[in-house]
Amino acid sequence: MQYIDQARPWAIRLMPLAIAAALTGCAVAPQPLSLADRQATLAADRQAMFGSQEPVTKPVSLQDAMARALKYNLDYRVKLMEEAMAQRQLDLSSLDMLPKLALAAGYTSRNKDNASSSQNVATGEQSLVPSISSERRDRTADLNLSWNVLDFGVSYYSAQQQADRVLILEQRKRKVAQQLMQQVREAWWQAAGAQRLQGRVDALLKDAESALEDARQVEQQKLRAPLDALNYRRQLLDVIRQMSAVRNALSQAKPRLAAIMNVAPGQDFQVTASTDMPVPSLGVPVDKMEDMALLNRPEVIEANYSKRISALETRKAMAKLLPGLEFSVGQHYDSNKFLINNAWSDAGLRISWNLLNLFSAGSITRAADAQKQVDDAQRMALNMAVLTQVHVAYLDFNGKVRQYQLEHELNGVDQAIYEQTRNAVDSGASARLQGILADANAVFSSLRLYQSYGDMQNAYGLMGASLGLDPLPTSTKGYDLASLSQAFQGAESKWQGTVAGGKQ
Repeated sequence: MQYIDQARPWAIRLMPLAIAAALTGCAVAPQPLSLADRQATLAADRQAMFGSQEPVTKPVSLQDAMARALKYNLDYRVKLMEEAMAQRQLDLSSLDMLPKLALAAGYTSRNKDNASSSQNVATGEQSLVPSISSERRDRTADLNLSWNVLDFGVSYYSAQQQADRVLILEQRKRKVAQQLMQQVREAWWQAAGAQRLQGRVDALLKDAESALEDARQVEQQKLRAPLDALNYRRQLLDVIRQMSAVRNALSQAKPRLAAIMNVAPGQDFQVTASTDMPVPSLGVPVDKMEDMALLNRPEVIEANYSKRISALETRKAMAKLLPGLEFSVGQHYDSNKFLINNAWSDAGLRISWNLLNLFSAGSITRAADAQKQVDDAQRMALNMAVLTQVHVAYLDFNGKVRQYQLEHELNGVDQAIYEQTRNAVDSGASARLQGILADANAVFSSLRLYQSYGDMQNAYGLMGASLGLDPLPTSTKGYDLASLSQAFQGAESKWQGTVAGGKQ
């Protein structure tokens, strides 16, 4: 004992050193990623992004582009994963309604006996020789099953709320899918127009550059008046400048479509060329469109689910004001040899009630009423926004149709002028510059025609999106690209019939 007492001051002095050493060992130094780690991550990411895709082996139709976007687009994959995660959270919240089953085991050891004696209350004298009733080493085990009715009710409302959140994510996925298909439609028509005009623009540029070289030779040899030669060369340079800008804009159309389809950048592909450019029609009155939009739009349905979540939140808050009733049963074991029964079972019933919670009942009710008014006001504002979008989309589509029809007629005139001018140039009755200028005007006219048609198709897609119609297949034979493309073809026909016929 004397040795221990003498060693205790040294132990106290060494304690700060031990603590400092422990803290030093817990310090974490920054560990930057090495170049090899980043390269490995990059290779794995590229494999995950593009490695499992079906290659593009044929010209891509509009339905093929939609199928690829639906299957491979990374933004849409994120929404799918969010929905899957919400479903897992719903499964977890459902488990909260189950009873609690707890298993515990323990071991205790002490260096001295847990001895005690008794004292006479009246005389203050010791009335019992010190004795022990527990061993120095003890092992225990407990298995308890408990179920709280109040917790069950709260967990039940929470699970219902999580179920509504899953449905909300489904509507958000619908919204993302509608926006994605709209982007595909717009990008595909831009790529189709660019593909049809690319060769003609290149041929015109080649012809203009050849004429420019001839003009330089004429100017150097002074075969024409200097001012006429400069004006001639300036007109050719202006055509080349404009056509170069057009070619630059056209070259960006396919990369945009490739990004939406998640095709690796730089991969060359073709889109299906079609000379048929039909004008879709809307045969449903605007008042029917309003009803369709309010019934089908994902935002409106999401608002209704949010209202249910708010109502369940109020019920959950009111349920917490009720008394808590808990049932429990258990099986126990204790290795203490002084016990008569080392194993035993028990059961209990416990009720508890925080009476102060009753004072918050009025506040909860008033907050619920205020939340209901906010939800109703938000829903009315959303309905108004949806109706406005329907009317704006309707007017925009009709305007784009008229613009396309005008561009179509104007393009016919420009192409006829180009044919007449080219014939005159070939016969030698007109200058080469006139043919190049007429060709440039015809190319610009064709470009405006395709842009106008693409704008009309985009407006048509926005019209369907404003009505909440899904261009997605309801069922498919499979999830390969061929099956998805075929399903999209049928869904597109049904979607157009819905817009034209007013069916819901």
